[in-house]
Amino acid sequence: MGTTLSAAEARRAALRAQGLLGALPGRTVPGLLHRLGAVQLDTISVLARSQELVPFARLGAVGRPAVHRAFWEPKGPGAARAFEYWAHAACVLPAEDWPLFAFRRRSYRNRNDMWGMAPDHVSVRGVMERLASDGPLTTTELGGARKTPGWWEWSDVKQAVEYLLACGDAVCVERRGWRRVYDLPERALPEAALHDELTDHECHVGLLARAGRALGVGTKSDLSDYYRLRNVGKFADVAEEAGLLPVEVEGWGQPAWASPEALEFLEAGGRGRHRTTLLSPFDSLIWERARTERMFGLSHRLEAYVPKAKRVHGYYAMPLLHGGDLLGRADPARETDRKAGDVLIARQVSLHSRRAVEPMAKALWEAAEWVGCERVRVEQVVPGELAEPLREAVVSR
Repeated sequence: MGTTLSAAEARRAALRAQGLLGALPGRTVPGLLHRLGAVQLDTISVLARSQELVPFARLGAVGRPAVHRAFWEPKGPGAARAFEYWAHAACVLPAEDWPLFAFRRRSYRNRNDMWGMAPDHVSVRGVMERLASDGPLTTTELGGARKTPGWWEWSDVKQAVEYLLACGDAVCVERRGWRRVYDLPERALPEAALHDELTDHECHVGLLARAGRALGVGTKSDLSDYYRLRNVGKFADVAEEAGLLPVEVEGWGQPAWASPEALEFLEAGGRGRHRTTLLSPFDSLIWERARTERMFGLSHRLEAYVPKAKRVHGYYAMPLLHGGDLLGRADPARETDRKAGDVLIARQVSLHSRRAVEPMAKALWEAAEWVGCERVRVEQVVPGELAEPLREAVVSR
């Protein structure tokens, strides 16, 4: 019989594992990336892009240039600290984890639907020759991403370099602005990471260990979803090999596993200072919808691609974390007022109760100051009776 955890203990273990409860050792962006194992990338920028919001939520007002340097500014050949690849989605990953994705690179090499590309395709050969002789290079420098100006279709060059990225023959360890810079793995990555020797099973074991460390406690679905693992074999056996321990969580109604670090934290009292912050919709704390609802009682959905008339909480609704609970959401925007300076606008705020008013005001101001806004303006509030208390709390801060 495994250890039995209360729902509150499981929630604290998850928050601790995600760096949202208690002080983070080192408090650096590279240290955070190592703890989380993956930070999801996304092109939407409201306050900032998601990969900047994730460190902000945990470290506070860490400078955005510091995030860029930590993720995308290698100091020389073989010095990359991170690379981009398909994990939970497109993610920034620690450079030392390159070997653990050998199973996925092999899978891509064995597919026959990779945009019509293959190792002997003329565009693939051409891109490889350019990277070898002139790299690192952007897609523009390789020949352009679109077939014809104004068309949405990828050019052969773009298809070729993305094929090479998926197969592991090219790597992205740098960005210029928002543009990927492609290079050869043997030139960009640390020598110790440059191998594909791990079997699929060994990759699954290593990644489940990292998922357990990052989640603290989770079900088979939770743990597998962290890196989108499929067909890992008999899960309980693989989880045991990964060092995870079977537990029961009250109210979950399904088997779960915890990392030894999470259980040690709980045995020591499971205490620490909670962060009050707005979370990116792509934050790894809330990646898996069923887990978020099970653990926090929040039905979370990104509505950026939902027609405006059908949105419930807003275009880029960011959940409010306070005291270990998710207490509401805010849909932010920014505007420049010539007289008043930059303004953070909470276009819509959804609050679960009066308890959320002060934490939401605090979180809005912290986000505003981080992105250089001088004022906060609250527009629509649900429920309506909390609109005036929230506006008063915002003004009084």
